[in-house]
Amino acid sequence: MAHAFTGFGDGAVEFYDGLLADNSKAYWTDQRPVYEGDVRGPMLALLADLEPEFGQGKVFRPYRDVRFSKDKTPYKTHCGGYAPPYYVQLSSEGLMVAVGYYRMDSDQVARFRTAVDDERRGSDLQARLERARTAGLEPGGETLIRAPRGVAPDHPRIDLLRHKSLHLSRRWPPDDVLHERGCLDRVAEVWRTARPLAEWLADHVGPSERPRR
Repeated sequence: MAHAFTGFGDGAVEFYDGLLADNSKAYWTDQRPVYEGDVRGPMLALLADLEPEFGQGKVFRPYRDVRFSKDKTPYKTHCGGYAPPYYVQLSSEGLMVAVGYYRMDSDQVARFRTAVDDERRGSDLQARLERARTAGLEPGGETLIRAPRGVAPDHPRIDLLRHKSLHLSRRWPPDDVLHERGCLDRVAEVWRTARPLAEWLADHVGPSERPRR
């Protein structure tokens, strides 16, 4: 039976401080018990406690895919938990909580732009993002420098139409709450506040229909 979440362990931030300084198999092997006990274990407990409201989550693997990267360091310098489209991340910089689509395939981008171009649906998205921004969340995502092909540069929602992905997030630097049950409240509050964005994306964009490579 999984234990209830009581906060990340005292060594969690220091573990990632050390990994930034020495991203090697030797460091990882030596510090593996800290990762399991202070990082991964609590992340699993956090996601389990949030599952009744937000759905089943998983913890991302700690190993980097270095096949096509110039950076050959083997380990990720953060721990991510994901209950699509809800995300939480722990690193040496503290806690980051987000909701949305971090990447969109070409068919998703096409549906997104069609919806944003529509006056009713696009204005609805603008209103949802503004309410989230007022509540302290920060919109983000990959954007084009210029207007997409076929879109007028003076379109009333051009800033949104330039997006290739879209999410809302909030960050907290390392503090005592990170190691307490109250950390769960931070995650849940962001996820609830950003739920209208998640619902809009589910209704108007949805998962990619392209075959997986």
